[in-house]
Amino acid sequence: MKRDTSQSAAETVKGFLHTVIGRSGLELTFTVQGDFVPGVTAGASEQAAFKEPALRVELAGPDMPMLTERNGELLNAFEHVTAKVLGLEPEEHDRISFDADSFKANRDRDLRVSATKAIATVRESNRPFSFPPMTSRERRLLHLVLSESGLPTASSGDGPRRFVVLYPEGQGAAEVAYAATGSRTGRADAIRSSFRRR
Repeated sequence: MKRDTSQSAAETVKGFLHTVIGRSGLELTFTVQGDFVPGVTAGASEQAAFKEPALRVELAGPDMPMLTERNGELLNAFEHVTAKVLGLEPEEHDRISFDADSFKANRDRDLRVSATKAIATVRESNRPFSFPPMTSRERRLLHLVLSESGLPTASSGDGPRRFVVLYPEGQGAAEVAYAATGSRTGRADAIRSSFRRR
């Protein structure tokens, strides 16, 4: 579906969802709140590590449980494809948020609980802690929550397998790789990896 650049994001999303839901046969309804103009770069204040989305989509209906199965896989797919339809760059995907039955709100709460436990584990064991793979939005939230501890974090892995690692104080991806390999090459690779977009 080609995006009409004269439309607002809300109008584009409504049209896209009417088409997808209608053709899929899914029994879903949706509401769209907020708006922005696609193609207009977010202001500096909007480019924080984690921010409220400019546009929210709430899905409901008899087929809603399908959206949240398998850790919200279909819900995340709807959001991802919609971001592509809007022409958003990966770092701009947080400008939209799809939810169903408070799935994301509950997930955010669970991430905060996991972060608190991980901080305690790393401080006690003095060893890095790896979280399971998650979306870029969840990784940004996790980095933000973990930053309050003062412990270093980094993202590792590629694509859908990308995950967050929490390190003990004074350690980081470069130091752990160097200690493990004892080589400058391993340290250089780890440093390059730490500069990759989170």
